[in-house]
Amino acid sequence: MANRLIPLDYFAIKAIHQTAVALSFTGFFARGIGSLAGAAWVRSGAAKTWPHVVDSVLLLSAFALAWILRLNPAVSPWLMAKVGGLVLYIALGLVALRSGIPLPLRTAAWFSALAVFGYVVSVAITKSPAGFFGS
Repeated sequence: MANRLIPLDYFAIKAIHQTAVALSFTGFFARGIGSLAGAAWVRSGAAKTWPHVVDSVLLLSAFALAWILRLNPAVSPWLMAKVGGLVLYIALGLVALRSGIPLPLRTAAWFSALAVFGYVVSVAITKSPAGFFGS
């Protein structure tokens, strides 16, 4: 990346991506607490639709950043780690927010999803598959 010029759009897209990350985390955190507490608002249309909008912006901005930087997960281990972490985060989030699953399992899945989210962010910051766990 040292000899490549980064277009100005990169910084705008990165800001959009980081904002979507913060909104996605905040929404998941709130929905998790609400769901685990049995709050009715988590079953509302807005609570079910808004996360899809935010996460779509998040994924589209991620693809745009990868395109601008010419990153390929197959040859960028840290990016592959982020993708793998994202898949695990989604799976755990589905368990955490799904009604009908026993509360202890949902709670464990919610806390695990939060930990995986932290790992994915640490990989993004360090550009290392080990994230903050690396040396």
